[in-house]
Amino acid sequence: MSAASTEYTAKMKRQLDQLNNQIEALEAKTDEARADARVAYRAELAKLRQQSKVAMAKLGELKGASEDSWDKMVAEMEKIRDAFIHSFSYFKSQV
Repeated sequence: MSAASTEYTAKMKRQLDQLNNQIEALEAKTDEARADARVAYRAELAKLRQQSKVAMAKLGELKGASEDSWDKMVAEMEKIRDAFIHSFSYFKSQV
């Protein structure tokens, strides 16, 4: 893996880790919500955790990508990350 690809995957991992930490903080906040809202929040948190798993799995694939598939994998990784960020931002706005 080249220095640029190592730097990119490290940056992506930091971003995903930061989102996961923010999810943890939001989860604590949702525990304080009304019972009916808590059920909906937990369902949304489960979806976010699933997106996180998909993103982390794609990051693992990216780390093992060949030079030939690197650009395609980066594009896929960024789409997954962007969808995760969008979902997180929407959920955060609802809490």
